[in-house]
Amino acid sequence: MNTNKLLAIMTIIASLSTSSVSASEHHSGHGGGAKSGGVTASTCGKPQLAKFLPAHLTNVAPESSFSFIAFNIDKPEYVSATVKNIPVELSAEFKDPFYLIKGKLPASLVDTAARINVKVTGKSPHCEAEDGWLLIIGNK
Repeated sequence: MNTNKLLAIMTIIASLSTSSVSASEHHSGHGGGAKSGGVTASTCGKPQLAKFLPAHLTNVAPESSFSFIAFNIDKPEYVSATVKNIPVELSAEFKDPFYLIKGKLPASLVDTAARINVKVTGKSPHCEAEDGWLLIIGNK
């Protein structure tokens, strides 16, 4: 009886240690760990975009300014925005622990609805994000 219990316990311990080794290999980035300069999930948090202003579905004038905040980004140069596929120039101000990002609607957009698409690029999928919101643009 004691031999059966001992065998069962050893089998459980062996299977647990095997799964933990497998998990650590999987999360190592397939050889691209911190030692080789690769970006891993532990070195880059998922960027977050929030506080989009003016708010979703707000009526705005042409060439209105807009803003949002971005958390967990290393450089504001990694943030880009388009409005109806038109690239928008952005400015960024660091407000520890986030960046306040500002832009202006393109002058060519009048009397239309337009989505502001924001994208944060990175060296890894763990370092990327995408979001946006819709504004109603009036006449001049």
